[in-house]
Amino acid sequence: MGFWIFMFIVTLLIPVMMIVFGLIFTKNPPQEINWAYGYRTSMSMKNQDTWDFAHNFVGKIWFQWGIGVLVISLVIMLLVIGKDTDTVGWVGGGLAMVQILPLLGAMIPTEMALKRAFDKDGKRR
Repeated sequence: MGFWIFMFIVTLLIPVMMIVFGLIFTKNPPQEINWAYGYRTSMSMKNQDTWDFAHNFVGKIWFQWGIGVLVISLVIMLLVIGKDTDTVGWVGGGLAMVQILPLLGAMIPTEMALKRAFDKDGKRR
């Protein structure tokens, strides 16, 4: 049961991080363009307008998708409660790997939205 608890916590890290950073980026994004913290792509860092737009957009996606990933993760981990260590390990590890897809996949709609809203120089369309 101890290993299941450990894997349960591990599988909650990515969705909780998505929810927390989603809220932070929509409510209190990084104020200045920087190379250390935030949604940093060449398009998002063109100017302050693209920076703010990107954080607001990806923040909403991460929050929504994070809740969905959290619910799915909870259900899957509850299905393997009491199973052997190998099963819990494979399911939990596989789940953590799959969770990376929506985390990074949020870049696709965010970059598409940036390209719809701004030209290549970062000026609003």
